[in-house]
Amino acid sequence: MITQTLRALVVDDDNSWQQILGEILSDCGLEVDVASNVDEAALILKSQPHRLAVVDLSLSPNDHNNVDGLRVLDSIRRLDPNCRAILLTGFATVELAVTALTDYGAFTFLRKESFHRSQFREIVYRILVSPPYLSAPAPVSGIVGTSPATVKNTSDLQKSPREKALIVEDDAGWRSILEELLTEAGFQVRSCAGFGDAFGYLHKERFTLAVIDLSLGNSVDNSNQDGYQLLGAARFENIPSIVVSGITEAEEIQRIYSEYAISAYIQKQAFDRAVFRRVVDETRLKLSSELNALTAREREVLDLLAQGLTNKEIAEKMFITTNTVKRHLKAVFEKLDVHTRSAATAKLAGG
Repeated sequence: MITQTLRALVVDDDNSWQQILGEILSDCGLEVDVASNVDEAALILKSQPHRLAVVDLSLSPNDHNNVDGLRVLDSIRRLDPNCRAILLTGFATVELAVTALTDYGAFTFLRKESFHRSQFREIVYRILVSPPYLSAPAPVSGIVGTSPATVKNTSDLQKSPREKALIVEDDAGWRSILEELLTEAGFQVRSCAGFGDAFGYLHKERFTLAVIDLSLGNSVDNSNQDGYQLLGAARFENIPSIVVSGITEAEEIQRIYSEYAISAYIQKQAFDRAVFRRVVDETRLKLSSELNALTAREREVLDLLAQGLTNKEIAEKMFITTNTVKRHLKAVFEKLDVHTRSAATAKLAGG
């Protein structure tokens, strides 16, 4: 199981706040770096990427008019644009807070005097599962359970205009990212936000790939089962599925692999565009190798099946008996690991 260590940066000149924030962020699974001033923060930001930063507005204990935190926000925007920043202070006016949000790109603003750990944890979770702004260099990480084998670029793979991908994601930002990546990969994309539309698409159209978020309906855990039901429907139709989700529990991820036979599980908290592209390519290559295992006659039967012909019509077309057609189809189903005619033709559409 491969995963990526995410980092957080705390910029505060108060040691007690450094400790409080560091403990909470560590409990959230983040490696925490600490800085007390603008220069220290800049050095840390240059050294490695961070998923989020918590920045105090005033970084001078004797000067309540100090707004060095805004300089840190500007450094974050320039040096680590994929890092989301939380402004935390006891001195900011409403005008300064608005400036931090609109001009300096802060994710949100919190006051120290009304700080609540549970509220802060919820904001951290929202940041971790929010769409990343940019792609970082492509590490072999952020993805659970796939091999780091080198594959060809998507542009090098043979693409078919019949390839169609289904995206099920209730967050508009994530839908946009996934749509962009799959369109670039040559797929015709169907995108929806909920169970009803997705279930309808699965029954009306043939898909060669499904990308599904488990926590639909803005759920922050696995209490909403819509995503799971769609995984089950995709598996029944033998559609390769990639899960992109904020759920991180190892036992739950293992259960999903076991029960739904998914192609890959990618955690939103460590999402990387290049890794996602690689997973899509690997899924394509696996499908292509399955089709290459078919004999010429089996492939001919499958091609005619995809045209909607019955066994009798296939037999007449190929000048063979219906029993021979059945034997060929049995071999096709076994080699493609499918159980229905629609699932077999769906695999053909992806190859």
